[in-house]
This record gives sequence, C-alpha cells and structure tokens, in this order.
Amino acid sequence: MNVLSSYAHAASIVTPESLTENTLASLEQIFTRPLVLAAFDLIDRSNVLEYSSPGGHYYQVFGSTASYQVFLDLPSPTPAYCTCPAFSYLLLSPESTLMCKHILAALFGRKLGRIIQRQLNPEELATTLLQE
Repeated sequence: MNVLSSYAHAASIVTPESLTENTLASLEQIFTRPLVLAAFDLIDRSNVLEYSSPGGHYYQVFGSTASYQVFLDLPSPTPAYCTCPAFSYLLLSPESTLMCKHILAALFGRKLGRIIQRQLNPEELATTLLQE
C-alpha cells in the first residue's frame, strides 16, 4: 500500500461511531500495533493541538521528549509531514508508510473530534511557526 492510499484508508476508517476492536485491527494491518497505540495514547493525553487562522492551520503534538509540528492534507505525493526525527528517518526508508505517531495522532484526533483547537490571527500563526 503506498503512502497516499494508507493515509486515505486510515482517515476513512476512523470515526467516532466506528472506533471498535475491528477498527484497531484494520489499522494494525496498515501500521504497526505499537504505532497505532502510541497515536491513540497521545490523543488520550490531550497532547494534540490544532492552531488555525484564516491563512492556514497546523497541528502541534506533544511527544515524550518534545513538541512537533504536523501538517496534514498536503498537496504532494507525501500527504503529511512531521518535524520529528522519526519522520525524517522514515523519509529515507523506501518501504516506509511515512507515518509517525504524531501524524497518526493528528489525523485520528481530527477525525474523532478530540483535538484542542486554538484560533490565531495570521500574524500569530506566522510567529508561532517561526518559534518552533
């Protein structure tokens, strides 16, 4: 399964109404069980924030050692990007699904409506992005 199809499939099967053991089993067919569980753990700990403004949005995910910026729905062959070291490593692996726990947490959290949302004006958004 390529990056775009794994991203789209994961986004399509996670909904608040259908989050069951079968959903988790389906996700584990695409990603590893530890990766899926780590993503849901980040959501459960309220570690996913969405910063948005009229000019755009991005996600900030607080990992175990630092916070990372996550960008979803990019118009490119890689539909998502994370600033974590694991994602940079995954870019070098030809067999990779290019998904780290931070991207999955932002994707699943958004679908489940379990993201803390913060509104920013465009200047605040730019300043926040530059500070990271």
